[in-house]
Amino acid sequence: MTSIHSEILLELGSIEQKEQVRILYACESGSRAWGFPSKDSDYDVRFIYVRPIEWYLSIFDKRDVIERPINDMLDISGWDLRKALNLFRKSNPPLMEWLQSPIPYYTKYTVAEQLRGISPLTFSPKSCLYHYLNMAKGNYREYLQGEQVKIKKYFYVLRPILACGWIETYQSMPPIAFDELAQALIPRGSELWFTVEQLLRRKKAGEELDYEPRLHPINAYLEERIGYYEQFAPQLKQGEGARDEQLDHLFRSALDEVWR
Repeated sequence: MTSIHSEILLELGSIEQKEQVRILYACESGSRAWGFPSKDSDYDVRFIYVRPIEWYLSIFDKRDVIERPINDMLDISGWDLRKALNLFRKSNPPLMEWLQSPIPYYTKYTVAEQLRGISPLTFSPKSCLYHYLNMAKGNYREYLQGEQVKIKKYFYVLRPILACGWIETYQSMPPIAFDELAQALIPRGSELWFTVEQLLRRKKAGEELDYEPRLHPINAYLEERIGYYEQFAPQLKQGEGARDEQLDHLFRSALDEVWR
């Protein structure tokens, strides 16, 4: 086990003790999970936790998020299970990405496995495509306008646009890994493919990717795809979603599994 992995587990254990919770699942959610970390990339750790039964037996709304101050290496935060399940029933893409992260740090109970089992029922093509489209549009507008652009931000527009393409093509939750999305959706041997591959090699090699002249093949592709998905998204249907009683049962069984 690497030293950073050990540090993450120690921090999760400290959260359990200080907050009097049990962590059900923790994973990497950022650029390391996507497959293109920089040398100075921090660790974006996300987790799902549950509190003692008595905490839920209250007429008052309580804070359902735990966050730790971000330092140079770690960015750690988590959601209460009840919050997570309410978002899960709405096909929340960040949560669904956590569940398929290629870098799990901690899994002690069966909740994550149960959620993965019913995630195809919850997946909504329309909700998820809008999520990725809005992410792409926001990042494109903020970082990739003009002749000089913040070049590493291309990945933060390419990845959600490719995720839209995956949803259109396969009607399923997109994979986390950028390489998998690119290989499935960018024509190999095209000018776009070579431009993206070169940029990806530079990022993985740890080059400082700051302001540089815009990459016209990528900009042209992104502008065309954003316009296309703005027209395509309204045609999609919402998913049926998991039944409420199914999620209630999962919540109660989790409480029983953890605190029995």
